Amino acid sequence: MTRTFVDANVFLRFFTKDDAGQHERAARLFHASARGEIALLAGPPVLFEVAWTLRSAYGRPPTQVLNVLEAILGLPGLSLTDASVCAEALRLARHSGVEFPDAYLAALAAENGADAIATFNLGDFRKLGARCHAF
Repeated sequence: MTRTFVDANVFLRFFTKDDAGQHERAARLFHASARGEIALLAGPPVLFEVAWTLRSAYGRPPTQVLNVLEAILGLPGLSLTDASVCAEALRLARHSGVEFPDAYLAALAAENGADAIATFNLGDFRKLGARCHAF
């Protein structure tokens, strides 16, 4: 079976429907994946780009951004390179109100056994329950 990595713009056209032709093509791709005709793959940079674009270019509120990211994680036939970290990041972001990329970093740090996160963004990482490195 063919494995195809999906770029952020395909997800954006599918969920925003701002280009009818590209939306239809993305929908066909995702339906083919759901039927098991093609295996799709995506990773964190794609999710970051989707989140950033929805916030900056489309002016979508954080809750809508998280809803789209959650829908991406749930697409049948789509595998994420680190699905468990992404799922935890979504959970953390929803619970804390912190944006997805910082929640992802906190989840990834925890997943990899980091004792602390070196950051100047103390407020958001503390909301996430992360220990911040003093330096």
